[in-house]
Amino acid sequence: MTAFMKLSDKFKFGAAAKHAADHPPASASHLVEQTVDLHHEDDETLVAKTQRGEKEAFDILAERYKERLYATIYHMTSNHEDANDLVQDALIKAYKSIGSFKSQSSFYTWVYRIAVNRTINFLKRRKNRNHYSLDDIDGNIQTDPDFVELMSHMTPRREVELNELQEKLNEALQKLSEPHRAVVIMHDVQGMTHADIAKVMKCSEGTVRSRLFYARQQLQAYLGEYL
Repeated sequence: MTAFMKLSDKFKFGAAAKHAADHPPASASHLVEQTVDLHHEDDETLVAKTQRGEKEAFDILAERYKERLYATIYHMTSNHEDANDLVQDALIKAYKSIGSFKSQSSFYTWVYRIAVNRTINFLKRRKNRNHYSLDDIDGNIQTDPDFVELMSHMTPRREVELNELQEKLNEALQKLSEPHRAVVIMHDVQGMTHADIAKVMKCSEGTVRSRLFYARQQLQAYLGEYL
């Protein structure tokens, strides 16, 4: 009996070893490959994976949209540190609330609404409306074709005038109410359509158009001597 048990144990061990050899565990490289594959998934799939508890899927969503969120929030706050904090705050809120996302709108519209609303609330709480550095000007204008052409004819005096205009534009944006500022930035800076802005702001397209018209009038009034 003892010899049979030893032989049986040996057989079981051999079978287990063969099974392990035929079915090796997932290697680290295989797991990395799975993570990389998530980059090719659409938003709807990544949201579904996140709702099932796959945190890596939300990381991809955050990476996909954080720069666009940052650009909008920075133009609303005119402060890089505040913009970074608010982006993180919005993404954390989105992750915690992902279970309530029903795909009635796109994920981007949904997370954009969270970011804009939290930024508007932040601005309402902020007592110092001029809390920004005049040297902390957005550099996106550097790639604008009109700006590039202008730079080819740049003179020291013209450069001073341009810097002053950038500062005044930044100041003028901060004078707009939070909803009007948000509409201008989403439309004129981010290039969003009236329909998409309406979804984010939860208002009609007509309201978006009227806010945009009013905001532009206000900016022209603030910047009249520079235009």
